[in-house]
Amino acid sequence: MASVFTLPKPLHHLFSLFPLHTYPPVPTTLKANAVTSPTLWVHPPRNTEEPDLLSSDVECLKWQAYIALRGLSGITLRWDISPDGAIEGRLPNLHAPLPGSEDGGGQLLPAASIADWVDGQVGELGPLEGYVDEAAKDESRAWVSLLEGNVHAALVLFHPKPVTLLSVIAPFQPVAPTIESMLSPPPPPLTGLSSILPAYGSRVDRTIVLERYKEAISSLSERLGTDRWFLGSSVPTALDALLFAYLHCLLHCKDNALRFEVTRRVNLVAWERRVQSDVRAAFRHTKAQ
Repeated sequence: MASVFTLPKPLHHLFSLFPLHTYPPVPTTLKANAVTSPTLWVHPPRNTEEPDLLSSDVECLKWQAYIALRGLSGITLRWDISPDGAIEGRLPNLHAPLPGSEDGGGQLLPAASIADWVDGQVGELGPLEGYVDEAAKDESRAWVSLLEGNVHAALVLFHPKPVTLLSVIAPFQPVAPTIESMLSPPPPPLTGLSSILPAYGSRVDRTIVLERYKEAISSLSERLGTDRWFLGSSVPTALDALLFAYLHCLLHCKDNALRFEVTRRVNLVAWERRVQSDVRAAFRHTKAQ
């Protein structure tokens, strides 16, 4: 049946100048999601010319340490992928082979799913999550809060990440936790109680942040003592992975005050070096695919 609509001759002539050609698909043996071994996407290390296989980002390094301390090895690293290409715009991501797949199929996992994936590879730690008893498990939450609070606040304030033009103009950058949310109690607002303006902003006192950081490092050193793992655990836990990530980043930060507080405590330095060798041994680097 002929169409009741006809194309005007001028438009028909115009479209004829730009003919649409179709071509058959090009066969390929490489799948877009093919993965032969587990690959962790991370922020790059400090030195990419002579890579040390340890990410410069504390969150990525935490998951590197977690994977290594749970006993996995031969994990591939990639740091050529922008966070824009990661799930929810955040690294790390784990590109893992699909269970039972024979054609190289893979799945991309966010950081929140890495622990479950590790459990699937080596088995679960049990209800105590590797801690010696329920009291130690409860205590671990306080140390996590200390590391992610006062220690992280000092790291952000005194050793901020460089700001790039892309990070400023990118339209869908994930919202990072603010330094105000890391401090307890939170800093006072910029405006006083007697101000006619509503409370806004915050007044972050660098001296107070540094003092809290010093107290935190001192407490960590005393609690670790000469134990092999934090809180006297017989096996490494998620808290050990987190502690290593912060200690390593602090020992390599540019701020002398932050670095000095760690280097003056021999047990923390020796512990970080021992764990560092285990984490390095678990990974290998691959170039862009």
